[in-house]
Amino acid sequence: MINRFFPASLVLLVLAGCANDPVPTEQLRLTEQAIEQASAVGATAEDASMQLALSKQQLAKAALLDEQYKEARVLAEQAELDAREAESRVLASKSTEQLLEINKRINRMRKQLGYQL
Repeated sequence: MINRFFPASLVLLVLAGCANDPVPTEQLRLTEQAIEQASAVGATAEDASMQLALSKQQLAKAALLDEQYKEARVLAEQAELDAREAESRVLASKSTEQLLEINKRINRMRKQLGYQL
């Protein structure tokens, strides 16, 4: 008796789980946080990755209003990744600039000390 109803109940549980996607409030919060972090390190709207992040964030909010929760979640995830990419590009650029400045200082010190390359 139990074996006969188990597959049917399992199918119903799976279908019920897939029917409604939850509201992606946590993902939208993470996206907002990633955009704020990228802005804090110097990413601007002129950066292509930041433009994508902001655009996808707006699309995610629109999908949320339309109760398209899966689409909103996917767009918010993509926006988060784009913002993190923008942040990492800015940080990499700053690191490169710092490295060049340090190398200039080392070369100046070598010249002052009479060290030949």
